[in-house]
Amino acid sequence: MLSCLLMLAPFAQAADGPSQVRIVESEGTYRLFVDGQPFFIKGGGGSGHLDELAARGGNAVRTWRVDSDPAQMRAFLDNAQRLGLKVAVGIEVGNERHGFNYDDDAAVAAQLARIRGEVEAWKDHPAVLMWVAGNELNLHYTNQKVWNAIGGIADMIHAIDPNHPVMTTLAGFGPPLIEQIKQRAGSLDLIGIQLYGNLGELPDKLRESHWTGPYVVTEWGPTGHWESPLTAWGAPIEDDASRKAGVLLDRYQRYIAGEHRQGLGSFVFLWGQKQERTPTWYGLFLAEGESTPSVDAMQYAWTGQWPDNRAPAIAPIRVDGKLASHSVVLKAGSRHRAHVQASDRDGDPLAYRWTLREESTATSIGGDPEHLPAAVDAAVQPGAPGQVTLVAPAKAGRYRLFVEVRDGQGHAAYANFPLQVE
Repeated sequence: MLSCLLMLAPFAQAADGPSQVRIVESEGTYRLFVDGQPFFIKGGGGSGHLDELAARGGNAVRTWRVDSDPAQMRAFLDNAQRLGLKVAVGIEVGNERHGFNYDDDAAVAAQLARIRGEVEAWKDHPAVLMWVAGNELNLHYTNQKVWNAIGGIADMIHAIDPNHPVMTTLAGFGPPLIEQIKQRAGSLDLIGIQLYGNLGELPDKLRESHWTGPYVVTEWGPTGHWESPLTAWGAPIEDDASRKAGVLLDRYQRYIAGEHRQGLGSFVFLWGQKQERTPTWYGLFLAEGESTPSVDAMQYAWTGQWPDNRAPAIAPIRVDGKLASHSVVLKAGSRHRAHVQASDRDGDPLAYRWTLREESTATSIGGDPEHLPAAVDAAVQPGAPGQVTLVAPAKAGRYRLFVEVRDGQGHAAYANFPLQVE
């Protein structure tokens, strides 16, 4: 049963109070209202590049935890408010895969007390949109009491903050999981759904799971590394930046933009940059801050308008004329030609940066932290634009060749190519 935040009609914000956020149901159709106005979430997951998020047509941002530094947290919320962005505030909740024991009543109580303090501290800030209690708690878990804890968190928040909905996010879902949530955490106002390459399965999953309540797609984006094609030795093959942009736009238009019965919007992942299998797999920006074609695609998805100056376009890297799907194996010390085709519709001159790195050996899940693999010195020798001579390292192993293409206007494209050296 959904909480009492599902009202028959919205009401306006008090002049000097927090935003009044309501989920309104009418004949099985749900809509989100903020201060009495309809609000369809056009969001980015991540705490950076907020100015660009607002400029590109976004209206919300999602975080994963409350900053432990109150000054930093207030500055973040104040900045979001200044930019006209609402914040789905993440609340860190212990994961069983990280060692949290939901049979430990004292630990559960201490966690609830800590979360209560976080909610009390920020519930009246006008930038707050909703509370996101935990992230993918259904990954590698066995103890169903986690959902009792989530239900307790939702109850506590409702008791002290009547103005904002509460959700938790799920890494995929099916009938047994939804049944557990209904039984143990029925006071949640909505759920967050996180799907990538299988986003198209969302309508079927909702129907099969009998979830008829509201939801937000709290993570979606490119095809995940766990569901991508593999080389013969098991390295995932990453799409280039241009292909990812096309995939994002198609997925948004097909499965998010037009879903107004239960869907309240989405947060694309990641509005920023991180190392997760590669330094480019999920981020819509490069580490140095350049925006990629996926940012342009999201602007078009949100506003119907492309930016005046767009990121470069790029095709897959080829090594000796072969694509990554050919599972290219090189002999140590051998020399090869690598090239990539890139172009800029605005006529901006392009600069290429090639790097060979050791392949990531990370086995983390759920976005857990990873280290950026080391670069291999003197492995690439520049040639004509878009071309390099690749010298296979003397050390046998698995590697990945990266290229970043910048237009000098704050935009970039990228591609990479997994290799094996014998």
